[in-house]
Parts: sequence; structure tokens; C-alpha cells
Amino acid sequence: MEFIIVGGGRVGLRTARVLAEEDHGVTVVEPDASALEALSDAPFEIVEGDGSHEVVLEEAGVAEADALGALSGDLNINFVACMIGKAHDCRTVMRIDEDYREGIYQQYASEVDEVIYPERLGASAAKNALIGGNIRAVADIAQSLQVVELEVTDDSPTRGYTLSEIALPADSRLLAFGKRDGPMALPDPDASLELGDRLVVLADFEALDDVRRIIVGSVADAFASAEAGGA
Repeated sequence: MEFIIVGGGRVGLRTARVLAEEDHGVTVVEPDASALEALSDAPFEIVEGDGSHEVVLEEAGVAEADALGALSGDLNINFVACMIGKAHDCRTVMRIDEDYREGIYQQYASEVDEVIYPERLGASAAKNALIGGNIRAVADIAQSLQVVELEVTDDSPTRGYTLSEIALPADSRLLAFGKRDGPMALPDPDASLELGDRLVVLADFEALDDVRRIIVGSVADAFASAEAGGA
């Protein structure tokens, strides 16, 4: 998958590195030339410029990108970048700061695919939001532990299995389960996994990809499912 990250600060660069480590194509857009000098050996592409300018995002490849993460520290730049991304059929993720959190959710949630406060959830949450589909970061519990909500898809390898038959990685634990559109509750070992069912899992960061493949399927399948659902 191809991603554009607007903002070469701590959050943007950490997210870009996480995505690049998973062999995704990543381009970081950052206006501060001095901040980019140390990134000559970075595992992603760099475009110098203002991410709120369409010509800059076009140079970064917005026309071919699957998703755009507006992760700079400037709320206005992030919002405009997301609007440009939506015009180019990108999945969009907008970073906000805590002071604006409630108002942004109320006013702009329908304009972008996901609004995040990464200082609270971390770079992995931003990555999951960008990949989208059927995974949602809920919270970071510790330095290496995250709670995620996953949705069963058509391509889930465990669809039709009961919860007791699912073999999650050793560094993960099922916390809650909910049928499609139903409330979350403690997992019932005899409940079967069907399309749209949701599971909340506590997992080590290194186990998240395995958990995703078991419950959702591949990253590409999850993204395709999200695109189809939003069509």
C-alpha cells in the first residue's frame, strides 16, 4: 500500500517508520528543510513543502496513494490536507491536539475517515488508522501493549470458528466480544465468529500483525473491505 504522511515531526516520522518497516510505500511531506537534513538515510521518500498545498501533495503522489495521514502539529494544515486527500479518493486520518478534540469530532468527523489524538494512542494507532478497514486502536496500555478492536471480514481465516477454537498468539488475549451491531460482553467460548462480529484484543505490538491476520485477514483485504463498505 502507498501512504502519504503530512508532517515530519515525532508523530509523523514514527508512523512513517512503522509503515516502512512493514514494506509499505511511504512519502513524508515536511516544509522545514532543516528538519529533513537528518533523514537522508530514512526508509521512505521525502517531499519538502506545505502539506496543505495540492501541488505539493501531487508531487508526493496523492493521486496514487491509498491513504493520507495528516499528522503535523498544525490543525489547519491537517484539515486542508485531508480535504485534498479525499478529493483524490484517499483514506484520510487527521491528527488533532487535545484542546480541540471534542469540537473536531462533532464538527469534522464526517469529513475525514478517522480523527486521532496520537499523543494518547501512539504511532501504532496512527498506523492502524491509516491502514483502516477492520481494525481500530483503542488504547496503549504500556510501552509495548495495545488494545485493539477487530472486525471479522469475508476473508477472515477464522470465520465460522467458535471463540474457543481461535489460537491467538501467546502475547495476546481476548478481552471482549460483540456480535454485529450488538453490545460488547465477556467472551463466550461457544460463540461463533460471523461477518461483522467484533473482538477486543490486548496484544504486544509485535503480535498485532498475527492477530490481524487471524481475525481480519491480510492488510490488503482489510483495506479493500473498508473501501467497498464506504462506496
